[in-house]
Amino acid sequence: MAGRAETAEAGASQLRRLSVRIQGGETTVVVAVRGAAREVARELGFSVVDQTRVATAVSEITRNIVMYAESGQITISEARGGQRIGIEILAEDEGPGIQDLELVMRGGYSTSGGFGRGIAGARALMDEFYLESAVGKGTRVLMRKWLD
Repeated sequence: MAGRAETAEAGASQLRRLSVRIQGGETTVVVAVRGAAREVARELGFSVVDQTRVATAVSEITRNIVMYAESGQITISEARGGQRIGIEILAEDEGPGIQDLELVMRGGYSTSGGFGRGIAGARALMDEFYLESAVGKGTRVLMRKWLD
């Protein structure tokens, strides 16, 4: 798996951070990133059900980079918000961008013949989901899941 892992200091605690560089067409990276996200979620104390939700959401977004973008990056890190702890996934690519965000966010739209549930499904699995895309420049997805 191409990528690098790093730990960033934040106050007195160490925040875990893993970054993986993805080249389009590199399908094996989807399984590796999914496993890494599940492991970080487990280490943070997420239930098995929520670990699976995080892993599935990351898998869908990573698969989009592999299928549609020339290259991209996934960064998985610990999230902190006030008293809350969670996991944050940032996916950025240099692909063609998404022309109709509203249509894609509703689900059921696919340019590859699939079910079109990837982005909409990932959004439904996470507590926070932000998507930005510029045609011809790429897409950026930020997702967070918080411990209950």
